[in-house]
Amino acid sequence: MAPRSRPLAPPRPVAAMPKRGARKRLKFRADDVSSEHVTVADFANSDPAVVRSGRVKKAVANAVQKEVKSLCGLEASRVPAEEVLSLSGESCDSSDEMDAKESSNERTGCRKKKSKRHKENPDGDVGEEYPIDIWLLLASYIRPEDIVKFSLICKKAWTVTCTAAFWTRLYRRHYTLDAYLPLRLRPESMEKLRCLRACVIRSLYHMYEPFASRVSGNPAIPETTPSTLRNSKCLLFWCRKIDGNRQETMWEFNFKFKKQSPRFKNNCCKGLQPPVQYQEVHTNPDQDCCLLQITTFNFIFVPIVMGMIFTLFTINVSTDMRHHRVRLVFQDSPVWNGKKPRVDQGMQVVLDPVYSVRLFDWWHPQYPFSQKA
Repeated sequence: MAPRSRPLAPPRPVAAMPKRGARKRLKFRADDVSSEHVTVADFANSDPAVVRSGRVKKAVANAVQKEVKSLCGLEASRVPAEEVLSLSGESCDSSDEMDAKESSNERTGCRKKKSKRHKENPDGDVGEEYPIDIWLLLASYIRPEDIVKFSLICKKAWTVTCTAAFWTRLYRRHYTLDAYLPLRLRPESMEKLRCLRACVIRSLYHMYEPFASRVSGNPAIPETTPSTLRNSKCLLFWCRKIDGNRQETMWEFNFKFKKQSPRFKNNCCKGLQPPVQYQEVHTNPDQDCCLLQITTFNFIFVPIVMGMIFTLFTINVSTDMRHHRVRLVFQDSPVWNGKKPRVDQGMQVVLDPVYSVRLFDWWHPQYPFSQKA
């Protein structure tokens, strides 16, 4: 007998070969993830076809957080899930539609939180607001060189530095009986509110040692040409005869200047103004003024320069090679944008030989100020 033939099995379906460059996309379900199924492969060997940007899934991150909480206890439970997601880069674009929906929901949630914060704090106020009496008490322990830093803390701290009580306490704190002060800077004259701030600052350069050492350390001849006098207006000029250290007759030429602000500065924006009740305290007729004092061995004729703009100041070696030579140039209008002044259009003053050149600001002890201020 012929052998009995077996029925042929149906042919197996041949899987279609994927196209070149195509990658199999795996679907990720949140139900498949639990604290027991979280492995290193979820992070290190994650298929880039699942997450093209390399971002950790939200479900995986929650599972990891639960695992960490169970291992670390209470400290890990205080870490919100948003921090874990932010560290995993949730702002990146995902490859799935679910990722796009999740990211859009998270963004809208963040916007709602921000809008709620803005509604709760419309002015952006953060922190405590203390009464002005506390700032006035703290100001009693501020050094004179730290007044500017103290006034920049907040508006109430700045308001304290505008009061007459602040400057009166500062004067009494540093006043000594052996201090030599002009008549206007003595205690009996400090009861006036007018120019109180300016008078206290001037007195500190007589009584306060750190300020007095700055003044005494200035050389008779400056090492560099002073650039602060550029484009300053000459308010006053006078000269007088003095007795020199070498028992010689010398002449002292004094130029009082008013420093000018740059032309691009908006004069309307003057910043904070002192309160109305303390306007007299901050009054200072010599504000932004300085005195250029030049001492020569001989009298030199100087033309009238009052009202003109000071544009150039140079110090060179004198013709006798033993002293200095000073050249001053005055013009009718200031020179801006770094341009060099034209000597032929202005008035030139040459002082030679020169013994000393000193520049005094309005707070300097040798600056001549009105006793009626």
